[in-house]
Amino acid sequence: MKRYPSLDIFRGMTICLMIIVNTQGDWGSAYEWLLHAPWHGFTPTDLVFPSFMFAVGNSLAFVLGKWKEKSFGQFMAKVSRRAIILFLLGFIMYWFPFVNWAEGGGVEFIPFSDTRIWGVLQRLAVGYFVGAIMVWYLKPKQIWIAGGIMLLAYWLIMYAFGDYSLENNAPRKLDVFLFGASHLYMGEGIPFDPEGLLSTLPAIVNVLGGYLLGNYIKQGEMNYEKLAKILLVGCVLIFAAVCWHQVFPINKKIWTSSYVLLTIGLDICIIAGIIYTLHFITPPWKYGFFETFGKNPLFIYLLSQYIAIFMFFFRVDGNTSVYRYVYQTIFEPIGPKIGSLVFSVTFMLLCWGVGKILDRKNIYIKV
Repeated sequence: MKRYPSLDIFRGMTICLMIIVNTQGDWGSAYEWLLHAPWHGFTPTDLVFPSFMFAVGNSLAFVLGKWKEKSFGQFMAKVSRRAIILFLLGFIMYWFPFVNWAEGGGVEFIPFSDTRIWGVLQRLAVGYFVGAIMVWYLKPKQIWIAGGIMLLAYWLIMYAFGDYSLENNAPRKLDVFLFGASHLYMGEGIPFDPEGLLSTLPAIVNVLGGYLLGNYIKQGEMNYEKLAKILLVGCVLIFAAVCWHQVFPINKKIWTSSYVLLTIGLDICIIAGIIYTLHFITPPWKYGFFETFGKNPLFIYLLSQYIAIFMFFFRVDGNTSVYRYVYQTIFEPIGPKIGSLVFSVTFMLLCWGVGKILDRKNIYIKV
């Protein structure tokens, strides 16, 4: 199976930035571009997760040929197995370490009734599963049409069953009804999961967008005309997103349809830039640093999450987490904003180092 380094580099960039934005030393002091938009709006951080979904779609374009050699039963068994593993990895990660510090000292078990059901890997799992079935059955033109229908349907649902506010949006209402408030994310101050069930519908279109680009790239040789067409599609999608934003605001947390068009357009333009600097100029740019992330993306992402979880759980002097202690002792004296960034970059480099060791040993962990 022929691989395209530009897509692997893109995946590596996504994981690299995801680790940085997820491990700020102090989110209260972080640079604004390293934080999600408070509600409507867009920051570079808001591009990270949809790019992860887009990269999943890229990978589908390169395994579809092998899948077509299998029976539908074999295909479903493989796709279902991977989706279930991804979902469980995400669910267990949010539950881990299964205990929390009790107010009177000691630890107490976190009951299943208080666990978060949805999350990043769970959305990836659903997006991968649905996207894989769609690319198995549908031709590229049909996928374009299906993606458009899904975005329009989501807009109609949002309009018919609520509004675009935190308290009254349709995804939140459905998640509370189906799963209960105790199973939802509480980071916004009320039960609301930005990776919930209904808002996964438009997120699947990010997967489909990644597939369509990967499918186009692998057909024939890359030349200036082909690259120009890729860039043009990306720019058209960005323009369409800005227009749609006037009536359906760009919003990552409810994953609006305009947000989907914007992020797919930006991802396409970024990949076009990587292709240009990799294949059309002399000497080509070197992207080895990001390729290290791209070769073991899931493992490195999980590694970063579990290191952070352990650092938050274990305490220094009984009250301060190891995570907070390290930041305050070493990085905060540099300055609140720059210290927070240096902490996250250092954390990212630690994860990169593990990935580099695995790469040198030709160890590539997949599910």
